[in-house]
Amino acid sequence: MGKLLDEFNSYRDRMNEKILAEDNKVLKRLYTVDTLTYQPGALDTRTKEMLGLATSMVLRCDDCIKYHIIKCHENGVTREQFFEIFGVAYTVGGSIVVPHLRRAVEFLEELEK
Repeated sequence: MGKLLDEFNSYRDRMNEKILAEDNKVLKRLYTVDTLTYQPGALDTRTKEMLGLATSMVLRCDDCIKYHIIKCHENGVTREQFFEIFGVAYTVGGSIVVPHLRRAVEFLEELEK
């Protein structure tokens, strides 16, 4: 794995462990809702992850973007499909999405290595 991916996964795992160790019912339930959201239903997991990626880009959440890039990659999203997702996000979110688009492409390229 590349440096960006290693750093992201390490930080995310470490902090999630600390957060969940606090035994806060609200936070634990929200984490569960998040997990349940991406389970297959009327939409498959792959489609939901693509929606999550586009939405995260519009909301400008770099951590969420990285997470959904990883999940989309694991679910077989192709480079061409990633760039269509990026195009949707840019169209919906406007030019403010561009810095996040740059970081998303950098992260995707590292993941593809």
